[in-house]
Amino acid sequence: MSERLFGTDGIRGVANIHPMTTEMAMQVGRAAGHIFQNEDRKHTFLIGKDTRRSCYMLENALTAGLCSMGINVLLTGPLPTPGVSYIMRSLRCDAAVMISASHNQYSDNGIKLFGSDGFKIPDAFEDEITRLVSNGELDEKRPTGENIGTAKRIDDAVGRYIEFAKASFPKGMRLDGLRIVVDCSNGAAYKAGPYALSELGADVVAIHNDPNGLNINHECGSVHPEDMRAMVIRERADVGIAFDGDGDRIMMSDSEGRLLDGNALLAILGTDLLERNAMPNKTLATTIMANGGLARALGRHDGEVMYTQVGDRHVAAAMIEHGLNIGGESSGHLIMLDHNVTGDALIAALQVLATMNRRDRPLSELAADYQALPESHAKVPFKNGKRPSEEELDKIRDEAEAELRGKGRIVLRPSGTEPIVRVMVQHDHARTAEELTKQVAEKVEAL
Repeated sequence: MSERLFGTDGIRGVANIHPMTTEMAMQVGRAAGHIFQNEDRKHTFLIGKDTRRSCYMLENALTAGLCSMGINVLLTGPLPTPGVSYIMRSLRCDAAVMISASHNQYSDNGIKLFGSDGFKIPDAFEDEITRLVSNGELDEKRPTGENIGTAKRIDDAVGRYIEFAKASFPKGMRLDGLRIVVDCSNGAAYKAGPYALSELGADVVAIHNDPNGLNINHECGSVHPEDMRAMVIRERADVGIAFDGDGDRIMMSDSEGRLLDGNALLAILGTDLLERNAMPNKTLATTIMANGGLARALGRHDGEVMYTQVGDRHVAAAMIEHGLNIGGESSGHLIMLDHNVTGDALIAALQVLATMNRRDRPLSELAADYQALPESHAKVPFKNGKRPSEEELDKIRDEAEAELRGKGRIVLRPSGTEPIVRVMVQHDHARTAEELTKQVAEKVEAL
């Protein structure tokens, strides 16, 4: 096996088909256990999961692999990814694993690893795990007797995470009088989301909160928020919240059912931080795929946007490097380092609700400051399977930016997961964006 196991967000694929097999999960557990352990003491890993049926087999395989390398394992059961990151730090674990394919369909699954600081492990660690899995180096490393690891379940992991999330909400503030629709995506946040909001006083209408192992993300959640928006109108709710399968992404809606994506939520939270003088360097981090309306909204309050490569790991890295406290992606993956070290949909929701409360304004008014730029997208397959050079793409990008004359944005990049080049153009006028997207795509096709 020579291919790299890890993609932009851990290992992911169809459960029970390479690379998401029990055999591979056990080998990844053995490799991760070897990398993270020293000889001076027993080491501990935390394992969390979402609600997919396949999580059971992968959880057992990872546990077996880790224990076979002398690692003690703590099991949380179904828990949002940010909860896994928090509890592993609270219990001083050496590392953690989240078994989830995030917003993908139930038949997929994935493995994400976190270091002792709660952040996702760097590329170098992922490459070392891939190497160890590939070369059989660990075949002879087999502790015996008392050196074999143990495994046990943690009581009330969900309750611990709920209390942690609630602690991010301003002291003395409550949600009394707010009616909130919460779409749990039949995923890992099906308890934590509704319970936390209810305990803070909200009148919660929970939907898609009955996971059966096969219905996670199925026509619900942050990727499919239609039910949430309709329920907000039907229930005359003040706010709608939609989580994804592992609880690290969020979409929201106002009382009229208007959808607010990650750009809109970053604009709301960023503006609030700027007005409270609580945003270091008056800057937030987001990816190159962010809508230009975000930069304009922050600019009206003297705020700025820092762009990174696609992926929440790159956003988090930029935040740490430049001392920022807020960042995220259009998908609703929001990171607020004042509260947690990874994307946390529940904490993000609580901060938006706190902003509404603090400023005594409905969500629709807070969102009005953000106006999305019309954008157009295209996917261009690699010609004869050959990836275009950076120089060729840079030339096409420069020509397109000259046509925009500073009145829009263009992103031209090879995909990290498919043999295609992605084209995105944003402009005040939708027709201009569409025409320029077509022109750029044709030039890429001609390479």
